[in-house]
Amino acid sequence: MNIRKITTLALIMASSAIFAQDTIKVIPVQAKLPKRELTQREVLDSIKASFIHDNIAKCIDSMWMKELASLDLYNELTFDIKNIDVDQKVDYELPTELLKERLKALDEKSPFNIEYNQGLENVIKSFLKNRKRSFERLIGISQYYFPMFEESLAAQNIPLEIKYLSVVESALNPRAVSRVGATGLWQFMYQTGKQYGLKVDTYVDERSDPLKASNAATQYMKNMYAIFGDWDLVLASYNTGPGNVAKAIRRSGGKQNYWNIRPFLHKETQGYVPAFLATMYIFEYHKEHGIKPDRAVAHHFATDTVMIKRAMTFKQIADLMDVSVAELQFLNPSYKREVVPFISGQKHFLRLPVDKIAVFTSNEDKIYAYADYEANRREKPFEKTMLASSNSGSSANVKYHKVRRGESLSKISNRYGITIAELKKWNHLRSSKAPLGRNLKIYVADYTNSDIASNENKATNEADTAVVASNSNKLFKEEKVVAYKDVVKYYKVRKGDNLGEISGKYGVSVAEVKKWNKLKSNNIALGANLKIIKNERVVTTVRKEVKAEKAIIDNKVETAVASNDNNGDSTEEIGDYYEVQRGDNLFSIAKKFNVSLEDLKKWNNLDDLHVQTGSKLALANKDENTVTEAPKTETKIVEHKVRKGEYLGTIAKKYNVTLTEIKEWNDMEDNNVKLGQTLIVSKKEVAINEAKSSKKESIAASDRNAVKTYYVKKGDSLFSIAKKYPGVSISDIKKWNGIKNESLKPGMKLKINNG
Repeated sequence: MNIRKITTLALIMASSAIFAQDTIKVIPVQAKLPKRELTQREVLDSIKASFIHDNIAKCIDSMWMKELASLDLYNELTFDIKNIDVDQKVDYELPTELLKERLKALDEKSPFNIEYNQGLENVIKSFLKNRKRSFERLIGISQYYFPMFEESLAAQNIPLEIKYLSVVESALNPRAVSRVGATGLWQFMYQTGKQYGLKVDTYVDERSDPLKASNAATQYMKNMYAIFGDWDLVLASYNTGPGNVAKAIRRSGGKQNYWNIRPFLHKETQGYVPAFLATMYIFEYHKEHGIKPDRAVAHHFATDTVMIKRAMTFKQIADLMDVSVAELQFLNPSYKREVVPFISGQKHFLRLPVDKIAVFTSNEDKIYAYADYEANRREKPFEKTMLASSNSGSSANVKYHKVRRGESLSKISNRYGITIAELKKWNHLRSSKAPLGRNLKIYVADYTNSDIASNENKATNEADTAVVASNSNKLFKEEKVVAYKDVVKYYKVRKGDNLGEISGKYGVSVAEVKKWNKLKSNNIALGANLKIIKNERVVTTVRKEVKAEKAIIDNKVETAVASNDNNGDSTEEIGDYYEVQRGDNLFSIAKKFNVSLEDLKKWNNLDDLHVQTGSKLALANKDENTVTEAPKTETKIVEHKVRKGEYLGTIAKKYNVTLTEIKEWNDMEDNNVKLGQTLIVSKKEVAINEAKSSKKESIAASDRNAVKTYYVKKGDSLFSIAKKYPGVSISDIKKWNGIKNESLKPGMKLKINNG
């Protein structure tokens, strides 16, 4: 035992030392800021990559999140209770004698007066006939809430059956709000909530907090029982208030039984207690009526809380913890603006699944450093705006961005280096939801010639510019402008093709190909022309007039005189150039133009990653006279078939990718996956080695008719093997080897005809 304790202590000390080193490397909060500002994605990925993880099973299934955010069930039950007619008979197969026996059994073990009457029978039959599916959902959700309700009720010696009242009040939705403003699981009005210690402010509404609201409801019940001494009347007072119950007692001549004073109560309260008793009956006898509860959303014991030491948004927490915002809303319903605030002298707690608690507490300083980083990126008051005034020497260039599936306003604004507020203002958007398919107007800073000249003087490396004189002694400069545009192509389906191969060839997803061609399944017809939209590099030449005194003429560029039609022979061919936009960095530019970071630094004589907005970067070697084309690339795709027990989080972790990436590659709107579903889990652009390709072509003649042998390795598929041999399809391999299905075994010998 002593050896085990010593070993454990040594491991803890070692891990703390390692963690301290990781913290300094990832994001030094107090260190001097680097010249080049990291992108949000780089910061987020670097922080998450250093997280210490605890491998405990996830406790909440994401497929429930949409269900929990819905108010449909609350609205339906509220409507039923308000409009219930206890005197109207309902045609439902439930023998009266059997119902009497069951109600008697409930009455014996409950302090409520559960006596049979025709009105109660009508309500029970109405619920069973019209709301059976609703109760399947409610019983499933109750497995999360009821344990905490029972704990609170037992502490004050209140009947545990009171827990069913929350079903009648809110349909177990912590964010339910009535037409008069009653809020939360127990539907507290603002003044009543304050009276029982529930705080309501800009960020927090404790009426929606399951634990705090349950404690307040329990105290209310205790106070009402001290007044009336009858639990049925306590229920009635919870709905209509103690004053109205006392008034009904007086009008009935002093009677104390709910069913006797019922005609003197408000119409809503007349159906309230019968609805409570009917709910209790259905929960207790749901098996006998064939009601199969949905499985539990989560178990309260599988979650825990952590105190927050800095204000954070649900979006930040979701990105860092790999949980959905909807899941955080469910676990933390009291935070009404999806922000966990930090206020001096107050404590605010965040509830998370237990496996995420370990990750959060082990990496708190990194998490808060990321929140600081995001806060520093916000637009500051009186900061110089992107759009300069008319006399500042710069103007605004309008661009349009078409909103694609999976994009948000936050993602779009980050891409263009603008704020969400600006994006909404320019496009007259009221909602924060990105309108799918709409072209959004975006103002991007553009610079006049004087700005360009001054920026070029300040830049580390001056861009090569061709200067041409016209017959009127005006000077022009010619620049190569590189842009990426969507180009429509068509692919004719050949024998053996499938959507996976075709999409991989063009570097797009299967979902995109299906969308462009309105395909409902993965089946494609032989000879069909498939539309492919590819984002391709387009180079155009632009001529701009420059002032003679500010024209920059590189020694490598000769001056030539243009003819009268302004089409004189140009001087030396120049390379491609890119004007640095706001929000750009060297890493993103290299990735955008498919060049290496080292080449980009070498071509522009850069010592670090810092680049100035408005400066021009050479995208090819300046010593070469021809425009360097971007290297040819191919997209390598890895697919994964969903197995039993897997969900999106475990799959992403297995392949070391983020949930966002998997959802983008597979055109997914949520985290739901189906058993047997094929997902793209890796999508990388890989440069094709042309030297090797030409070498292969030179020896192809001799090997044209050669038959090669390939031994199947673990993890191989027909698709991956076919990709290794240009011109070979899956159907070819199956034909040459007599394979009827696509199953392969390690060690199997395959014939490959390279002809």
